[in-house]
Amino acid sequence: MNRPEVHNAFDETLIAEMTAALLQIGNDSSVRVIVLAGRGKSFSAGADLNWMKRQGSASMAENLADAERLAELFRILSECPKPTIARVHGAAMGGGMGLAAACNICIASTQASFATSEVKLGIIPAVISPYVIRAIGERQAYRYFQTAERFHADRANVIGLAHEVVAPEQLDEMVSLLVAALLAGGPMAQAASTELIRAMANRPVTRELIGETADRIARLRATPEAKEGLTAFLEKRPPAWIRN
Repeated sequence: MNRPEVHNAFDETLIAEMTAALLQIGNDSSVRVIVLAGRGKSFSAGADLNWMKRQGSASMAENLADAERLAELFRILSECPKPTIARVHGAAMGGGMGLAAACNICIASTQASFATSEVKLGIIPAVISPYVIRAIGERQAYRYFQTAERFHADRANVIGLAHEVVAPEQLDEMVSLLVAALLAGGPMAQAASTELIRAMANRPVTRELIGETADRIARLRATPEAKEGLTAFLEKRPPAWIRN
């Protein structure tokens, strides 16, 4: 995100540009990992206040269409077939916290801070709620959605939002380590893994679910990627997706 003068706040232009970029690189076979970052002091301050002010005087139909475009951005990010990493170096407020939650992995600097700050503006964190609640859980959401408290990276780690917290000078190193780990995995298997998580999360363990897990692994074993991975392991060589 490259709007440092407004702390990478969302407006209709940034929403459209991010949506288009995610769709493009999500379907680009040469791209293996997506790292979402922000220029300037902040990761993202959430919604641009001037944009919100314009929406406040818009019609209900215009407001709904605008909200749907923002919701679609978060859905596309969350369901991206590539592994996604949020590199959070500063403030991640409102929608910025939503971006961090929607990514598969969140790495935060000790200087990072987070909040679902919407109630202070008389609104709610609606379109980000599925991703934030998934990340921090219902119990924590009751607190932070209503208090709009600002909390730091260590707290984000404790409640499940940030996977790792590192010193600012170590942030890029940690991101690079994770990228290297992700590049070692099969790209089809990683996409299937994210689909697996979405399909299995919060479901009771039933015979139907057990059967679905067996079906998923059986189908994947027959793919060229799986055959290459097993052959490479037995031959003690890197698989083709690493050599390429």
